[in-house]
Order: sequence, then structure tokens, then C-alpha cells
Amino acid sequence: MRTFSALADPVRSKIVELLAHRDLTAGQIAGRFPVSRPAVSRHLGVLRKARLVSYREEAQRRVYSLNPRGLDEIDAWVEQCRAVWNRRLDALERHLNVMMASERKGAVNSSTGAERHR
Repeated sequence: MRTFSALADPVRSKIVELLAHRDLTAGQIAGRFPVSRPAVSRHLGVLRKARLVSYREEAQRRVYSLNPRGLDEIDAWVEQCRAVWNRRLDALERHLNVMMASERKGAVNSSTGAERHR
């Protein structure tokens, strides 16, 4: 769950959002936050370890990119939760259908019973 830990910090999640739109140099990223460049560098390190971002070197600069494969852990977790909830909702639907059928059957039996007493 390293991905979730990395994204828990608002600066890091914003960096990921920025990189989803386009590649940026470390300096461009740092210029968008009211924190020091070393702090942004540490955030980028966390994101690299979580495999959410990668970089390439261009001359003296590092250009960062979003690594979409780093989001696979989140996709898997969401899919697992969705599957659990789909099973639970399917079970609820079956239960409600049984209850409705039972109520309909009881209503039909009580109306036919009333007609017999006339």
C-alpha cells in the first residue's frame, strides 16, 4: 500500500495531478509549491519509490513524468472493493425480492380468504 501512503500527502497528490497533464522539470514542480526545493525533492523521491513518477535526464535537468503503471495498486484495490460491494448488493437484491414475493403471496392469500367467508 505504498501508493496510498505516497498520495496521502497533499503536496504529493498535487504533484501527481500536475504530472498527469504534462511532464515537468523538478524546478517547474518546485515553483508551484510554497515549500523549499529540497522538500519538493523529498516528495519526488517518495513518489519515485512508490513508482508513481519517473524521470529522465535532459542536460542538467530532471524531467518528471507520471508513471500510470504506478496506479495499478489503486486500481486493484478499487476493483476488490467494488467486487465485495457488488456481491453484497446482489445479496440484498435477492433478499428484497424474496421479501416482496412473500408479501405478495400473503396479500393474495388474505384476499382469497376474505372472499371465502362471504
